[in-house]
Amino acid sequence: MSIEQFIENEVKSNDVVLFMKGTPQFPQCGFSGQVVQILDHVGVPFKGLNVLESAELRDGIKVYSNWPTIPQLYVKGEFVGGCDIVREMFQAGELQQLFTEKGVVVAAS
Repeated sequence: MSIEQFIENEVKSNDVVLFMKGTPQFPQCGFSGQVVQILDHVGVPFKGLNVLESAELRDGIKVYSNWPTIPQLYVKGEFVGGCDIVREMFQAGELQQLFTEKGVVVAAS
């Protein structure tokens, strides 16, 4: 399986995927940590993929999304954005609305 196929499979088979540095339990960068905190606060289950474990994955996700930075959030197969975009959407209530529109179950916070 190519890295593109792997990424495509992860994005399509999980409702919410975060390509990040580190893991949800131990983020290895502040931006990844912020997105994890936001998703935890909203109460959305998500899959975290550690790009530090594979240079191929780290480079592949940037090509796949045509986005130069990590973390990268995907909801129902759609690229949402990086830390700044996710934070701004969260603060405006748009992230919660996106999850609702996409049919992603959000735990009451």
